[in-house]
Amino acid sequence: MKISIITATYNSSATVKDTLTCIRDQQYKDIEHIIVDGASKDDTLDIVRTFPHVALCVSEKDRGIYDAMNKGIGMATGEVIGILNSDDVYIDNAVLAEVAAAFEDPSVMTVYADLQYVYADDLNRVQRTWKSGKFKKRNFYYGWMPPHPTFFVRREVYGKSGLFNLELRSAADYELMLRILLKLDMPAYYLPRVIVKMRAGGMSNASLSNRLRANKEDRLAWKLNNVRPYFFTLYLKPLRKIYQFIIK
Repeated sequence: MKISIITATYNSSATVKDTLTCIRDQQYKDIEHIIVDGASKDDTLDIVRTFPHVALCVSEKDRGIYDAMNKGIGMATGEVIGILNSDDVYIDNAVLAEVAAAFEDPSVMTVYADLQYVYADDLNRVQRTWKSGKFKKRNFYYGWMPPHPTFFVRREVYGKSGLFNLELRSAADYELMLRILLKLDMPAYYLPRVIVKMRAGGMSNASLSNRLRANKEDRLAWKLNNVRPYFFTLYLKPLRKIYQFIIK
């Protein structure tokens, strides 16, 4: 079973080596690593060229990270597709072997796991852990979602669900997972351990204004899928996230 890993890069020279290294060193070797670069102006591409495991690297201007991810999905030839951003890493070299083992069950269409937020300058210094828990559709109505960097999907699923909606700037990953897991009811398997370390400071949490915009886009994600969320999803979850942003 080939696993395609897509990494979107743009001026990522400070962190991309960690991402490349963690994929190169995986015990599981049937990997297709695709780099989709947004015409970086720093040393990103020079660093990528030093890693011969990379199967494909394209560099051109794009419409942002989700456009790059869509391009990568279109180029992927693996049976399973995962996305690892250029400032994230797998926690150890057994991750993709465990993911592949989960997909040996033909009924499993998606796999997800837990994630750690770490400090940007120290991958071993944990800020907090995102524990996903077992999948239940109703959990979406109470603010649940899996961490996107841990989310692996059979390639055939994207043929049914479509790709990331580029009209959503920061909630495109949330909307796509909502579409796959809730609207299309694709079977999911929970791998109960941390598999990804993510450097803190993502796009949706970079500022209070970004957090407010992300909450608005979360609500739009439900509307786009013609699903009516509960009151908690519309209002209480956004308020909780804003509170967490203020006190952190």
